[in-house]
This record gives sequence, structure tokens and C-alpha cells, in this order.
Amino acid sequence: MEINGSVALVTGANRGLGRHFAQELLNRGASTVYATARDPRSVDLPGVRVLRLDITDPGSVAEAADVAKDVNLLVNNAGVATGTNLLDGDLARIRLEMETHYFGTLQVVRAFAPVLGRNGGGAILNVLSVLSWANYDGANAYSAAKAAQWSLTNGIRLELAGQGTTVTGVHLGAADTDMMAGFDVPKLDPAFVAATALDGVAAGRPEVLVDDASRAAKAALTAV
Repeated sequence: MEINGSVALVTGANRGLGRHFAQELLNRGASTVYATARDPRSVDLPGVRVLRLDITDPGSVAEAADVAKDVNLLVNNAGVATGTNLLDGDLARIRLEMETHYFGTLQVVRAFAPVLGRNGGGAILNVLSVLSWANYDGANAYSAAKAAQWSLTNGIRLELAGQGTTVTGVHLGAADTDMMAGFDVPKLDPAFVAATALDGVAAGRPEVLVDDASRAAKAALTAV
């Protein structure tokens, strides 16, 4: 995937990793960067094209795909962390995690896959997590949703291969963003995460493990 000259769309681009993805795409010469958010007024990054997009709203997703017909690079970054466990947590909050990470990502992919196909194939980047492969007491709803999103990522990679669309999943531990502000753990520079992930997209890699935490979690899947 040639990022210089590409037309990219980033979900959840108003803050955190999404904002850094949008900035890094601009730095690498993307011709257009659609920076999307549920509230377009919250996007303050110069040089982007702001677009309203709520990934949990099918109508909003369809409208965005109708506007951004020139996209050839899709970054599925939008997410939510409710800090909810499975046994005693509020079911509405657990459903929100799944509606956002799994069904929301799926809705966006289904809407933009034909767009990418018409524009030569392009690429999709899904922002996943070390918790796709591990669990954390206090955030097990997030782990379940990210595990589902990982499986989604692997599934669409197979289904989109025929139209020449590459699909990259990026896994990381904690990045220094608002979402992780309440956690006292080592945190990655979000600019580094965005740059490393886009290096993987440019190289056509199916998976990017940003840090030691994600590499260890992946390795543990095959441990006896």
C-alpha cells in the first residue's frame, strides 16, 4: 500500500490514537485524510477533511461511505472502554463494547469494502489490542469485544483477498491516551504506535505487534 498520495479515512480521529493516525497520514503525504468523529466539532486537526461518523449507527456509516467515495485506505480506530466485567457488569455497557468494536467495525468494513474495490483494492487497518489475547479483571467486556474484532479481522482478510484489499491488525498494550488515563501502567507514545502500524500497512503485513506486551500475549497462545 502506497500511503503517499492515498485517500484515507480514520474513525475516531478526534483524539487519542485516531488523531495521531490522521496526523501521521498527513505527514506521509496522503492526498486526503477524512478525520471522522461522532461530533465533527471535536476534530481540530489542520489539513484534514472532517466527516461525521458514528460507527454504531448504520445510517451514519452509509452516509459517510456515500461521501468518501475516493477512499483507498481505511483505519478502523474508533473504540470505547467501559471498564466492565462480564459476570456482574451492566449488560448495556457490555453490549456497547461489542456493538462498537465488533459490529461497528463490521458495519464500516461492509460499507467501505465496495469503495476500496472500485478504487483498486487498497488496505484496511484495524486497531486491536493485547487484550484480544488476554484478559484483565475490570475490563473483561473489552477483552471479549477485542477478541471478536481480532477474529473479524482475520475473516475479512480472507474475504477481501479476491479484490486485492490487504487487511492489517495492529496489537498493542497501553498507549498514552485519554482512554488509558486511569491506568498506572507503562504507556506507549501514540505517535510511535501510529507510525509503526502504518509501516506495517505499507509493507502489506497482516499483523503488527507494536510492543513486548503484545508479542508476549501472542506467544502465550501456543504455550503448553
